[in-house]
Amino acid sequence: MIGVYESNAQNERWNENTTNLENTTEDIFAEETPGSSKDYEKEPSDKGPKVQRRLAQNREAARKSRLRKKAYIQQLESSKIKLAQLEQEAQHARQQGVYIGGQVGESSTGAASSGIAAFEIEYTHWVEEQIKKTNELRSALQARVSDVELRMLIDGVTAHYDDLFKIKSIIAKSDVFYLMSGKWKTQSERFFLWIGGSRPSELLKILTPQLEPLTEKQSDDVSDLQQSCIQAEDALSQEMDKALKTVSELLVSYPFEANNNNSSNNNYTNGHLEGMASAACKLESLVGFVTQADELRKKTIRQMYKILTVRQAARGLLSLADFFQRLRALSSLWAARPRDSS
Repeated sequence: MIGVYESNAQNERWNENTTNLENTTEDIFAEETPGSSKDYEKEPSDKGPKVQRRLAQNREAARKSRLRKKAYIQQLESSKIKLAQLEQEAQHARQQGVYIGGQVGESSTGAASSGIAAFEIEYTHWVEEQIKKTNELRSALQARVSDVELRMLIDGVTAHYDDLFKIKSIIAKSDVFYLMSGKWKTQSERFFLWIGGSRPSELLKILTPQLEPLTEKQSDDVSDLQQSCIQAEDALSQEMDKALKTVSELLVSYPFEANNNNSSNNNYTNGHLEGMASAACKLESLVGFVTQADELRKKTIRQMYKILTVRQAARGLLSLADFFQRLRALSSLWAARPRDSS
């Protein structure tokens, strides 16, 4: 009973933290739906249509959350037998001296692996198209084409970034851990990784000197935008830390029971399954964090476009593309470096 009470208390703290984050960064963070169905029933019935509609949405969100949790528990229970079988196979293989690394993952995450393969193909095509668009933009700047023609090319580049955010949102729903790990990027690019991408504030800091000269108003606007990005990044990072802390607390809410069988399968009681199901529900928020981080990146690009002149915006997009191209080249150089055989 103590474990269940602690789990409920952790869930309440989670909802309060999420609500605080929304109030701090309402321009980029989607609203969550806190509370339980019992709380909604206590609301007076004479509320206005808008409040009634909101309460109905909250009740529906709470119902879906309970269904997801129930589905996780059922999935975990059905996995107990499969886990035991896999452990037996692994033990047998070790006795035979056979390495079977990766087979367990492939068996349990085939759909995710398929999604990853599709994403990597899409991302490779995206990079190739990005290089092509960057070269076209560079040629247009050197040829001093009209602002109208240049604006069309800029719109094409920004739309291309939107395409990247779209394919990232798809893989995030399929395997958010893969996306956040940065395995789809080169080693040097991972050095700048933040929630599945780069920090907008850091990119502004790198690119701003390449945009000189700026007017006083432009400098102020860029500085304000950078501070706004920093605040949003900090708020999102703090909330993600709270989410991970909650997951850790949920996993240890139910103590493991001692038994004479060494199989980890027998260590999962109904209480453990409930705690793990709650933790799995919380991990779903990672997809939301990636979505919010990409939304911040997208808004930063759009806002810079508004601050700068057409030709400054073109130079900024070129500098951004060149920066990541150089990071990829640096990774290739690093991989080909001489190694001390000793």
